[in-house]
Amino acid sequence: MSVAGLRTAVRETVSGLPREFWWLWLSTLVNRLGGFVATFMALYLTLERGYSASYAGLVVALHGLGGVVSSLGAGVMTDRLGRRPTMLIAQLSMAVSVAVLGFMEHPVAIAAVALFVGMASNASRPAVQAMMADIVPPKDRVRAFSLNYWAINLGFAVSAAGAGFIAEYSYLAGFLVEAVMVLACAVVVFLKVPESRPAQAPVKRVGGKRAKDEVRLTTVLRDGRFMGVVGLSFLVALIFQQGYVGLPVAMGADGFSSSDFGTALAVNGVLIVALQIPVTRFIQHRDPRRLLIISSLVAGYGFGLTAFAGSVAVYALTVCVWTLAEIVNAPTQTGLVVQLSPAQGRGRYQGVYTMSWSVAALVAPLMSGFVIDRYGAAWLWGACAVIGTVAGLGYWLLMRDLPREEVLGEEPVIEPAPVPAQARPDQAEPDPAAAMERAADPGPVRTTP
Repeated sequence: MSVAGLRTAVRETVSGLPREFWWLWLSTLVNRLGGFVATFMALYLTLERGYSASYAGLVVALHGLGGVVSSLGAGVMTDRLGRRPTMLIAQLSMAVSVAVLGFMEHPVAIAAVALFVGMASNASRPAVQAMMADIVPPKDRVRAFSLNYWAINLGFAVSAAGAGFIAEYSYLAGFLVEAVMVLACAVVVFLKVPESRPAQAPVKRVGGKRAKDEVRLTTVLRDGRFMGVVGLSFLVALIFQQGYVGLPVAMGADGFSSSDFGTALAVNGVLIVALQIPVTRFIQHRDPRRLLIISSLVAGYGFGLTAFAGSVAVYALTVCVWTLAEIVNAPTQTGLVVQLSPAQGRGRYQGVYTMSWSVAALVAPLMSGFVIDRYGAAWLWGACAVIGTVAGLGYWLLMRDLPREEVLGEEPVIEPAPVPAQARPDQAEPDPAAAMERAADPGPVRTTP
């Protein structure tokens, strides 16, 4: 591709999105640039503090458990308080808790604060995703989610390298740098990102009593099709998590060093940063059903190929395969969640969806450890291939009867009814009863972020 063609591709990818989206995108990038705790928690506890590997694993698990708990609560807060207040509360809590964690010395105190850090770090995700759905038109949502995912991985790639140098100097400095970056993220949200929550429907009263909200957490849990998507999301996330929990263990068992694992896994971040934008251009107008089916199969069999890896180069090649699936799956699946979510309940729906990834982050280490210890790494990679096949089949069964406009996010076109010649608006007699009825029921309220 020529330089001019590349410029055109980039311009078409980033153009047409609201200004508020880009401030939200910037806050995501800043937040991920400060990532330190999640990356270096285990090393900090074992090397800096001298705790055992089992204690470090417990603290990391508590950090993940905090994310599971906060997903649901943050989803409800997103709908009740609003997107902007939820993000501000989450980010300020994150900044404070990360700074405090750096000064904790007692093992119980470290575990307790790590749990709170996990809750705060995950609490803003439902609000961010719901706000993006609010401010971005349906036709551009997959593109917007792809760009946000690109920012997450770009920030992670830069922060992982920078945090390594900071850790050599001082782990405490790493905690404080992350706290400052998250605080900067909160400042961006406070100054530049307006509230986007759709206007609440007029209060209805039944028998003189205030009616309950139409969308509650139980409403989400009873939504069979959506919960099916959440279950399939869990299966796909379970596969992708093996790149961070199963792959290093398997490579270590084969005699490879930690630097060999780092080299192989670095391919994941490099490919996402390099290919997310061009792949977004390729998939943004394609059928999400096919994309989810294909990406699930490619993810499963990409990890399945790891069973045949015997060198760092082959391991890196398998990472290339499942990374392509990740690039396609993540924004497409998020866009589908938005399409299946009512506007008044986007926070709750996104919270339940986010929980599927948090639960997968808890289950994946247990799954990989059990299978590798009991049966060997080859069985783990074979299980990934089976899970990918099941997920692909599940997407095919679940969405085969969805209307096309519901899947693609297209707005239905409603043709206005023709006005008879004898009753043109400029000649029609006013109808007082109709006017009173229209005044009492103004119809849907349109809001802008």
